[in-house]
Amino acid sequence: MTRLAIYAGTFDPVTFGHLDLVVRCSELFDRLIVAISSSGHKTPLFSAEARAGMMRDIASRLSLDNVEVDLFDGLLIDYARKRGVRVLIRGLRAYSDFEFEFQMALTNRKLAGEVETLFMMPKENHSYVSSSTVKEVASLGGAVDEFVPPEVVAALRARFEGGVA
Repeated sequence: MTRLAIYAGTFDPVTFGHLDLVVRCSELFDRLIVAISSSGHKTPLFSAEARAGMMRDIASRLSLDNVEVDLFDGLLIDYARKRGVRVLIRGLRAYSDFEFEFQMALTNRKLAGEVETLFMMPKENHSYVSSSTVKEVASLGGAVDEFVPPEVVAALRARFEGGVA
């Protein structure tokens, strides 16, 4: 039996906290799908395709051969069923994340009782970093090298220096 999980999010952009969970989950599961949402209430800085491209480049550079990057639209639970996945990974940075994630996990359980949600925390040195903070710092010309991989630094520079990212 193949142990398969989905780690889903907007990843706009991917941070070292996200990447910490990707690496650790790739060691816990035979296959990990990093599912990048192309829908939702957030207005992303980068297109879904650009976010997926960055994540693929990072996974390739780190030789994460059992990590697949995919796009999905709509309900995560529908995507999980379509892919035959029974484990969803959700990241918790701080207590403030818990209420939303707990509510979402219970909703997913109601919609698909066969799918389990596992909560994981990034390492402490990454637990305070959010994609929103990274975007704000980058938009104001601040250095974000300590928060995001080089591929993301380059994309943020291109975006905020007037280029297309």
